[in-house]
Amino acid sequence: MTGRRKSMVGTVVSNKMDKTVVVLVERLGRHPLYKKVVKTRKKFKAHDADNACQIGDVVRLVESRPLSKEKRWAVEDIIRTEAERAEQ
Repeated sequence: MTGRRKSMVGTVVSNKMDKTVVVLVERLGRHPLYKKVVKTRKKFKAHDADNACQIGDVVRLVESRPLSKEKRWAVEDIIRTEAERAEQ
């Protein structure tokens, strides 16, 4: 999946659905009036065709066509698994 699709990196927080994971994406942005750096969090539902993702995995999401009412993202690859994070 290449091209001009948007992508983002986040952490899997739920994998209870079939072929779907919920990914928490955190971004840093500056408040428009007070100029303080604010962390914003948003959850995205993403398509995981192989059911390969586990809770705690860090994954890269890419934009895709609408697959359901709330699913517009797909898991491109697993950057780091929870087991690798625990070793560090």
